[in-house]
Amino acid sequence: MNTNRNYGLYAIAAAIAFVGALALGVPLAPLAWLALVAACLLMMFIMMRGMHDSHDEHDHRTGSGRS
Repeated sequence: MNTNRNYGLYAIAAAIAFVGALALGVPLAPLAWLALVAACLLMMFIMMRGMHDSHDEHDHRTGSGRS
């Protein structure tokens, strides 16, 4: 599995997009809601990925893999 991800670059890109939207005159309230929704989705993605990885490790240890 490739664990070398550039999450820092994604965070910088999101910050640039956020500041750019503010500079273009987008109100702060919709951006705050968008950031909240994005944070919830990101947390769910991370938790589900961690749960999937732990099942894969268990399958490799016990020798019972899914086909």
